[in-house]
Amino acid sequence: MIEERERNVPARNPSIAPPTNDSLDLRTRVAIRLGTWLLRLLGATWRVRVYGRQQLVDRSAADPRVVVTLWHGQMLPIVWAHRQPTAVMISEHRDGEIIARIIGQLGFSAIRGSTSRGGARALLEAVRVLKSGTDIAVTPDGPRGPRHSFAPGALLLGFRAGASLIPIVAHVDRKWQLKSWDGFEIPKPFSRVTVVYGTPVEIEAASARVVADQSGNFADRMLAELARARTLSDGRWVEPIAPLGR
Repeated sequence: MIEERERNVPARNPSIAPPTNDSLDLRTRVAIRLGTWLLRLLGATWRVRVYGRQQLVDRSAADPRVVVTLWHGQMLPIVWAHRQPTAVMISEHRDGEIIARIIGQLGFSAIRGSTSRGGARALLEAVRVLKSGTDIAVTPDGPRGPRHSFAPGALLLGFRAGASLIPIVAHVDRKWQLKSWDGFEIPKPFSRVTVVYGTPVEIEAASARVVADQSGNFADRMLAELARARTLSDGRWVEPIAPLGR
C-alpha cells in the first residue's frame, strides 16, 4: 500500500508563548536554551515519515479530543513530529521543568505532575483540559518506569473524560540510546524516523477498577504498534491494528 501524502498538516510554529525563564537558576536556563537549540538543529536533518496522523488533522474544533500515549524514551522524535496542539503531562522534578520549557518552544503546553505521583490533582487538571478542547499526551511508563510498562493513569483519564486513547510510537533507524531507565532515544543526524499513530480506542468499562485491569492489554498494543513502525521503516506496509475487542 502506497503511503498517502498528508494534507493540511500544521507548521511547527509555537502556538503557545513559552513561560519566562526569569525564575530559574543559570544552570537550568542554559540547559533549556541548549536543549532547544540542539533539538531544532537535529530535527531539521531527520527524515520523518508519519502514518495515521490524518485522523487528528481532519478533526473540527467540535470533535472530541483524545489522550495520546507514547513511551517515555521516545518523547524526542514524537514531540518533534507531532504538530498538534497538545498538553503534555510532565513530572514535577527538575528535569521535568527543563522538558516543559523546551516543549513550550515547540507549541506544546504542560500539565505538571503525573497520573502516578500526586495523581489526583494532575488527573483532575487533565480532565478539565481535555473537556476544554485540547488533546493530552501521557507517557504511561513515566516518570520512573519500568520501561514499556503501562500505568493505568492514561486509561483512567480517558475513562473520566470520555476520551479515546491513541498510541503513538516511533522507530529510528540510527540513534543514540542513553543508559537510562527508559532507554531515551536521540535520533542521529539524517536518520530515518517513522512515526505511527494507532487506531483510537474508546475506554468502556463499568468502573475505574475494571479500567485499570486493562493496562496490560494496552502495553501489548503499544508494543505491537512499535513492531509495525519497525516494519514500515523497512518499506513494508502492515495493516493497522484493530481496536480492542474486534
